[in-house]
Amino acid sequence: MTGTQKRSLKAGLEPGTLIHIGERRAEKTRLRLIDYNQNQLFERELESVEEAFPFRDTASVTWINIDGLHDTSLINQLGGHFGLHPLVLEDIVNTEQRPKIEDFESYLFIVLKMLYRDEDGEIVAEQVSLVLGRNYVLSFQEGGGDAFNPVRERLRQNKGTLRKQGADALLYALVDAIVDNYFGVLENFGEVSERIEENLIEEQTSELLGAIKRLKSELLFLRRSAWPLREMVSGLQHSESGLISPNTRLYLRDVHDHAVQVMDSVENQREVLSDMVDIYLSNASNRMNAVMKVLTIISTIFIPLTFIAEIYGMNFDNMPELRWRWGYFGILGVMAFLGLAMVAYFKRKKWF
Repeated sequence: MTGTQKRSLKAGLEPGTLIHIGERRAEKTRLRLIDYNQNQLFERELESVEEAFPFRDTASVTWINIDGLHDTSLINQLGGHFGLHPLVLEDIVNTEQRPKIEDFESYLFIVLKMLYRDEDGEIVAEQVSLVLGRNYVLSFQEGGGDAFNPVRERLRQNKGTLRKQGADALLYALVDAIVDNYFGVLENFGEVSERIEENLIEEQTSELLGAIKRLKSELLFLRRSAWPLREMVSGLQHSESGLISPNTRLYLRDVHDHAVQVMDSVENQREVLSDMVDIYLSNASNRMNAVMKVLTIISTIFIPLTFIAEIYGMNFDNMPELRWRWGYFGILGVMAFLGLAMVAYFKRKKWF
């Protein structure tokens, strides 16, 4: 509801007007810069946006990461210096964007969703926007989570060939880190699903059904993020932009395969949850049938006993058994015999 209300603030405004739409996940907007080449690396947290301006046209590769999208003036300054279109800046601060890729010739603009679990164990989707230029990458995060620490460590320790390649290789590494993060969320989801499935065999409670419904809701949330992610990676892989080298396209093909695996895992979990719901409903139906069977047997046993009791409860004068000395005990004996005989018959038929 909050997002809808904030979106309504843009009604009638000029396209490209920057209004932050979404939850504020960071108290303060932070700018972190990493500038590197094969031989050296420079890293620092910037105090002002102006400190990033000299790094636009350096010979080395520059990565500027922005945590927190609520400071629209800062993002407007940074985007203006790097020549980003106002509509691109508008999409960056609107966290309700669908994953996509747009080619602006001098740079590529990418939007995707990063998934992680918060402290309460809830799955959170955070929008990440990436801008690839000739020798720079700008990454815009909401500030709640961060999947890029492994990439930073690779750069700091100069592991692999990342520091020997261009900005497009850095873009690939960032996209790959986000896609790999999906697997961590899915693995955790699968562990929870397995525990519920084990409990489902032993017991069927309303709490268990509630847990299954929550998992289905989370899975739907995952699917909404994973489906467009695959399309975005495919578009990036087949992009004709000169900013992406043939070597990086090969690696992007691997990222696309990972995105397809993510989608396959989501679909598999969807089938598992559907089966779990079917098992729950089937077990509930079987339990109800068992209860109805017991109640039916009890009713069947007491029908003839009730019939006999009703006949001898009429108290007519001409009923000879009423004045018989052993009549009461005789009727009780007949009723006991009928009850036991019916129980023995039902057991013989294995009805209970």
